[in-house]
Amino acid sequence: MFIKRTLDIKPLLEKKSHFLFGPRGIGKSSLIKHNLGNSALVIDLLHSETYMRLLANPSQLELMIQLDRRSFVVIDEIQRVPELLNEVHRLIEKEHMHFILTGSSARKLKRQGVNLLAGRARQAELYPLTYHELSHFNLLHYLQYGGLPMVSLSEEPKEDLEAYVHTYLEEEIKAEALVQKLPAFSRFLQLSALTSGTTLNFSSIANDAGVSNTTLREYYQILEDTFLGFFVLPWQHSVKRKAISTARFYYFDTGVKNRLAGITAIPEETDLFGQAFEQFIAMELRAYLSYSRKRLPLCFWRTREGQEVDFIVGDQVAIEVKATKKIAAKHLKGLKALIQEKKIKNYYLISQDPIALKQENIYVLPWETFVRRLWNDEIL
Repeated sequence: MFIKRTLDIKPLLEKKSHFLFGPRGIGKSSLIKHNLGNSALVIDLLHSETYMRLLANPSQLELMIQLDRRSFVVIDEIQRVPELLNEVHRLIEKEHMHFILTGSSARKLKRQGVNLLAGRARQAELYPLTYHELSHFNLLHYLQYGGLPMVSLSEEPKEDLEAYVHTYLEEEIKAEALVQKLPAFSRFLQLSALTSGTTLNFSSIANDAGVSNTTLREYYQILEDTFLGFFVLPWQHSVKRKAISTARFYYFDTGVKNRLAGITAIPEETDLFGQAFEQFIAMELRAYLSYSRKRLPLCFWRTREGQEVDFIVGDQVAIEVKATKKIAAKHLKGLKALIQEKKIKNYYLISQDPIALKQENIYVLPWETFVRRLWNDEIL
């Protein structure tokens, strides 16, 4: 079963070559197949013979393309042979060819000296399935198992989620030799999942993981480079109140985060539910900003005195997320404090409360209303 994705790569590719990034199992190959069909030559670097041939002689890429002569060329998992980027660069310049270069890790592409095509290729990312893409969206199921296509469509999501995490550890970490001490990294994965969405305390996490602060930061960089997580930076434009300067880290998927943290159930009206609900909104905002090509930063605000707003997007909107089913005055405190800064245009409080209203300058909306309006371009 194929679910139509919001990201349409064909119009992007017709304008310019693109890197298409995202973790393994996110659906990049399926998206390419359904968007491009037979118009694209697909060169799969996970195929052993193809990989060995191009690793030994990257110039063979031009011959493979000449023998096929289709409109577009897809190189799948480009990070496996970064040297191919020199050939891609040359073919873009010489033949005006359009490439899609997919990758599930940016580690090898970030190393010094790798040709990143100097602006000749743009970047797009593919994320877990969103509310907008799932016709029968079940919030409880999504918060527990996430939006990976292979898990979301599975009759046994728990088993497939377990297999995905195991495959990641085996293929991305051990096989790629990204870390030397796998047991220490495994402890870090659990701790980073348990603290996902909270303001990071590197010293505390490093101490619990039994690694140095330097190693811990490298571990977080590995998660970011393999697209398994993302940082939300603190918003520091407030004048009246001193803001903290430490980032938050979110896993890319609620299901993967739960599996790594050992969370087997998310009962409503618990802190676990509230944390997962907030992460779901973070995922929706991140996907929307990327797919709509809106270059706005996603931040959060927290002061040293404890005032807090979960998300701020550029200078456009501030969003507070509450899992409660009945909004009270106390839930508005963070947004009211931020309003005093006079920096943001619109303010939203979203929750499970079914009643929509406006209090002072704050729109209080049911979460489904907010998410629908977001994807309909009515929020940003």
